[in-house]
Order: sequence, then C-alpha cells, then structure tokens
Amino acid sequence: QVQLVESGGGLVQAGGSLRLSCAASGRTFSTTLMAWFRQAPGKEREFVVAINRNYGSTHYADSVKGRFTISTDNGKNMVYLQMNSLKSEDTAVYYCAARAAYGSGTSGASSRASYDYWGQGTQVTVSS
Repeated sequence: QVQLVESGGGLVQAGGSLRLSCAASGRTFSTTLMAWFRQAPGKEREFVVAINRNYGSTHYADSVKGRFTISTDNGKNMVYLQMNSLKSEDTAVYYCAARAAYGSGTSGASSRASYDYWGQGTQVTVSS
C-alpha cells in the first residue's frame, strides 16, 4: 500500500503564490507517476499536472501551463507543486495521486481512473 499526504494549502490573494507538498510512504516503488488533480465546488475532479519520477517528464493541463511547476525529491519521496500567478478559478481542493508509470513518459497521466492511490486533499482558496 501507498499513503499520500498533501500539505501547503491555504488562502492567498489573486496573483500570489503557494507551494503544495505531497509525501509518499509505503510501497513507493509503485509511484513512478505522480500527479496533482483538483476539484472545485460543484465540479468534477480535473487533472492539473503529472511527473514521471524516474525520467522527469511532465505533462501540464493547459489552464496551468506557465504558472504551475511540478517537481520531485525522490530521496524524500516528495512531490511539490509550485503555483504562481494564482487566479480565483484555481480555488479547489488539490489532490495528490500516484501509480506506476507506463514507460518513460506520462502516457495516460490525465486519466483520473488510472491512478491507484490518492491523498486526502488540501484546500487552496484564491481571493480576488
């Protein structure tokens, strides 16, 4: 089993920044693909970004390209999401997700159903 724990959420003004963290523990060898999803009130959970921890390849949703950056510290089994230039529409609960990667890329990374492990989420609220 794998446990994922997110942290770093909070309230920030539009244009500000936050950094989210996701700590993985347990059978982390099966978490070679890690991702962030988010869910706003009344909306479906949507893909934000994913990273192949072994190869460093990434895949971003168009809505966050140029503003968000995903990174990893494999030694600590951590994944980070640096969020800059935040907008009110970024307000959501952010979830960390993980599964084994399909090769060296991020194939299928945006598919919510493909992930085996999920964290409990951390709230991000952007005030305008």
